[in-house]
Amino acid sequence: MSHAVVEKNIGLMAVLILLVVSVGGLVEIVPLFALAETTEPAPGVVKYSALRMEGRDIYVREGCYNCHSQMIRPFRAETERYGHYSVAGESVYDHPFQWGSKRTGPDLARVGGRYSDDWHFAHLNNPRDVVPESNMPSYSWLSENILDGADTAAKMKALNIAVGMTCAKCELYSEQEIADAGAAVAGKTEAAALVAYLQGLGLASKNW
Repeated sequence: MSHAVVEKNIGLMAVLILLVVSVGGLVEIVPLFALAETTEPAPGVVKYSALRMEGRDIYVREGCYNCHSQMIRPFRAETERYGHYSVAGESVYDHPFQWGSKRTGPDLARVGGRYSDDWHFAHLNNPRDVVPESNMPSYSWLSENILDGADTAAKMKALNIAVGMTCAKCELYSEQEIADAGAAVAGKTEAAALVAYLQGLGLASKNW
């Protein structure tokens, strides 16, 4: 088939482009479902507690991922600054995952345990109190917003479905954990949930 025929027939060109993209996508994506390192939890990686799960949702809701990636590349400059490079098995409980390339602020993949809870609360309330050169906006309202836990159980059920479809060896939430989820977070501030989420990031990698 000559190029002239394809280039003069928009419909045919669209079909062939779709075919090439589909085959290329399948060749790159399908094999990943058979690799344990991409479908099973990395050593030490556990499912989120109810509070950390709510904190992660707040992290996504507030757009924190727009300025903070959670993907450390396997380069010396990256690992010396942030720690062990990111691996797919860290994100098996994340839907959606937080990998990316945008860094207005530092990568947060290994921020867990690096600062105290008090530091994080102060940073959320007014970042410049602890990092004078920061251009991060204040999130002071998170210390005023209170979680009621009304949707926490539903979120756990949804995660069970999503995780169960992609990760055969992941631990799902039990019926008892789902039943207790609302009470576990009710009365906590959104700031407390977000700090709990941040404090757990990358802890498993410390033993790799």
